[in-house]
Amino acid sequence: MKKNKIRLGISLGDINGVGAEVILRTFSDNRVLELVTPIIYGSTKTISQHKKALEIDVQYNRIQSADEALNKKLNIVAVWKEEVKVVFGEKSSTGGSYALKSLEAATQDLAAGKIDGLVTAPIDKKTIQSESFDFPGHTEYLTKMSNASSSLMFMVSGSLRVGVVTGHIPLQDVAKNLKKEEIVQKAIMMHDSLQKDFGIRKPKIAILGLNPHAGEKGMLGMEEEEVISPAISQLTGDGYLAFGPYAADGFFGSSNYKNFDGILAMYHDQGLIPFKALSFGSGVNYTAGLPIVRTSPDHGTAFDIAGKGLADPSSFRAAIYLAKDIISNRQLWKEITASPLKLQEKKPRNKKEE
Repeated sequence: MKKNKIRLGISLGDINGVGAEVILRTFSDNRVLELVTPIIYGSTKTISQHKKALEIDVQYNRIQSADEALNKKLNIVAVWKEEVKVVFGEKSSTGGSYALKSLEAATQDLAAGKIDGLVTAPIDKKTIQSESFDFPGHTEYLTKMSNASSSLMFMVSGSLRVGVVTGHIPLQDVAKNLKKEEIVQKAIMMHDSLQKDFGIRKPKIAILGLNPHAGEKGMLGMEEEEVISPAISQLTGDGYLAFGPYAADGFFGSSNYKNFDGILAMYHDQGLIPFKALSFGSGVNYTAGLPIVRTSPDHGTAFDIAGKGLADPSSFRAAIYLAKDIISNRQLWKEITASPLKLQEKKPRNKKEE
């Protein structure tokens, strides 16, 4: 990794959305190609339709395998050879099926070590559903593919980092799925990621409450008293710098969030609404807690603007940069935590000891 550029696999996402546009606009700037070697999993025929319609000036290298990828080039692995008509803005099973083909090919190469990390363009969570993809989203799919029991949806924009305990589940199910053990597990996962992936030696983590005003000592709900505070007590007892529970509105409104390295929200919108309000366009969705590195932009397929040349590549570009930084930080962490002394096999001194 020190000698070669980091090789980033890129899944194309829904072919009728803005995924291809933000990818092409990102790599139309040759300076990005100096940092990483990008490998798109898709089809030059599909990419060409986007390139022509959007009038994006970018060159690419068609390859059959990631092993053939060239540095300083935008490489495209031919996952399918047939010509598929791109219908901008259309939500269809065709768009979903080719998004899955791209994702599966990229995931296989990631598992095989042919690429160092994965950046995923947006999918439509409904049309991608099939026998081989029965998940709420990328996070759950990649967690399963990594043989991990859990992972952390971690939204990142500069020093603002927000994770969630419960992810893609209905709001009505949040309270009953909120367990002390789960909060502890996600907080430790966040702590470990902040150390290993972001290079923060002693991370400070803020933990939000669930109810308005963090429950007002039981007047507005008992989750803080019965679940969240005990989780924080266990974390602090084990030596983690965990604080809270904080009422979410005052926490973000007073800028208290700036005092912490990571913030753990109890459910999806509690964390993502303030995150996107503060950083939309530059935020990145990172799946922490896995042996692999995966990032994605903080927006969806944006069918309403697909093909109109209006998609902002800033978040996708940030996802490329973050994936590169995390891969580098993990390598550094591995080096600095490795034992400097090689264990030597002890030889017997005499026949009796042998």
